[in-house]
Amino acid sequence: MSAAHLLRHSRKLRSLRNAIDCERSGLARYFSTGSGSFALKENGVEKRIGGARFSQYKQSGKNLETCKVSVGGVNGSSAFRGTLTNRISSGVTGLNGPLSCVRVASARSFSSSADLPPHQEIGMPSLSPTMTEGNIAKWVKKEGDQVSPGEVLCEVETDKATVEMECMEEGYLAKIVQGDGAKEIKVGEIICVTVEEEGDIEKFKDYKPSSSDAPVAPSESKAKSEPAEPKAEEKVPAKAPEPKAPKTEEASRSGDRIFSSPLARKLAEDNNVPLSSVKGTGPDGRILKADIEDYLASAAKGGKSETFAASGLDYTDIPNAQIRKVTANRLLASKQTIPHYYLTVDTRVDNLIKLRGELNPQQEASGGKKISINDLVIKAAALALRKVPQCNSSWMNDFIRQYNNVNINVAVQTEHGLFVPVVRDADKKGLGTIGEEVKQLAQRARDNSLKPQDYEGGTFTVSNLGGPFGIKQFCAIINPPQSAILAIGSAEKRVIPGSADGQYEFGSYMSVTMSCDHRVIDGAIGAEFLKAFKGYIENPTTMLL
Repeated sequence: MSAAHLLRHSRKLRSLRNAIDCERSGLARYFSTGSGSFALKENGVEKRIGGARFSQYKQSGKNLETCKVSVGGVNGSSAFRGTLTNRISSGVTGLNGPLSCVRVASARSFSSSADLPPHQEIGMPSLSPTMTEGNIAKWVKKEGDQVSPGEVLCEVETDKATVEMECMEEGYLAKIVQGDGAKEIKVGEIICVTVEEEGDIEKFKDYKPSSSDAPVAPSESKAKSEPAEPKAEEKVPAKAPEPKAPKTEEASRSGDRIFSSPLARKLAEDNNVPLSSVKGTGPDGRILKADIEDYLASAAKGGKSETFAASGLDYTDIPNAQIRKVTANRLLASKQTIPHYYLTVDTRVDNLIKLRGELNPQQEASGGKKISINDLVIKAAALALRKVPQCNSSWMNDFIRQYNNVNINVAVQTEHGLFVPVVRDADKKGLGTIGEEVKQLAQRARDNSLKPQDYEGGTFTVSNLGGPFGIKQFCAIINPPQSAILAIGSAEKRVIPGSADGQYEFGSYMSVTMSCDHRVIDGAIGAEFLKAFKGYIENPTTMLL
């Protein structure tokens, strides 16, 4: 499509002159160094990545970037606000991968026929490295409403939080493809269509996205090549007349290992289907996507319901929320790929409790919130990380990345699932500031209103089951790509030897267990960290220096 054709159909470019036809024109918009918008031409339709923005990324004017663009000889400049936010990958080391964490797939189509006027198709955004699909919580705008840059279109429920999706350009919301409550929408799948002219809205009343617009997962392209493999096996039965089925079954289950395609494993995992109960039809009994789909179809009809529960049991199937699925996948990947080891130390907390009792009256007098034991633990862990920076690192395969910022994730359990909001630069903040931030973040987590900047970018995690639940000691699972997590148990009184022979006294002790990634943290380094942490806990006044 020529640039002249584009100019004739676009209200915003109609007034520009001296346009030069160009068959392969491209337009690139950069919101930041890590997240951008670019156009590709496919089958005569311009496909754009990066067609919307989100309110949580609004920053001060110093982040305003201006870039000049050229379309077929027509020059102009556009300004966009953007930021670059640290991301935590889900058990993999691709923090700066080709796909940005904030990216929206959209397409602008210019039709030469009278069927569909110029329009823009907006796809489901990718808001985090772990997000592969999202849900529509609710639409703020309705079909036919006028939209302007900065106005909220809808609320998107990601794997971690609910985020407001803002409009990027002026126009009208012509069609909502995925309505309120729509679930498991793949990233890039079209959710709505906007037009420039109000009179074009009616033409999209019966609009449906074409099948070519559907996103294709990378693993699916591998799966498509699988049916081609049996061609080599088709000649085998001519030479060997004996039945092939028993051999395939034996090959597919040899060594208790089940062979399956990546797409089939993902589909089975999402639907809680045990692969051992599915018979593969691929080469050597390999389980394909079609096998899982057939299994699900038969299970829906009651054909294989007995595989999910023993007969006679009364049970209720509880659907897994998006965050529950992601948490399960991350924890599984962590235990399977990270060599955990554990170090436990008992710390006396009498002085810590005494200091807290002295600080809280001053906090209340100044109008501040009370300081909790957990706030003191976070501060002690942050200062210990500054002393032993090797524990404030990540395994990156070819190198170990040691962070200069000490950002502590704090585990918060809610009815929606487990959240880990982050306290940034905890080593540089006072106890009052840490306590205030933790309470605010915990409340946002309970309200399911955390923004990506509230939980991304952590370098170390603290999980406390002692204070709220009275758990004496436990071992936590590392939150990748971090290298350690600190598990805090409850404090209990113990009888200990006194200063003189034959004398005894009572002391309060708290058990602390550190889970370490042995690829990054050697045993002696982990012991050094716990020694520093114990020093701050038992002599808490040193944290105030």
